[in-house]
Amino acid sequence: MDNTFTVSDTEMQQVVAEFLAQGHVDTVMALFRHDHHMFELAGAILDDERYIVRLGMVLLFEELVQAGVKEVARAIPSLAALLEEAPVYVRGEAATILGLIGTEQALARLRPLLHDPEPQLREIAADFLPT
Repeated sequence: MDNTFTVSDTEMQQVVAEFLAQGHVDTVMALFRHDHHMFELAGAILDDERYIVRLGMVLLFEELVQAGVKEVARAIPSLAALLEEAPVYVRGEAATILGLIGTEQALARLRPLLHDPEPQLREIAADFLPT
């Protein structure tokens, strides 16, 4: 009997969002550390209407970056995709996480925001980019 259990990316995104909504950032951090594919889902998880989920993602990345987890860079493409198409509040959180990641690749995605029509996005980009 095969006991293999698979979870789709969509299901995993929903589970992680629910954990974050309940304040279980430590559990989600353990999941991201164990399964580096989770970083590629970061943008989809962040694209949530619930502020608590978006805040949880920012806190998660603050802790992962502080802990020196190099795989955070795997989240850059999914977060960068949000900078153009998502609602401004999601764009701001994506920009914040890219700034926290702080690699040249992540910061390069913030540079165009210095001229964004939204003043909040311009401010976030300016906070993370060297002058």
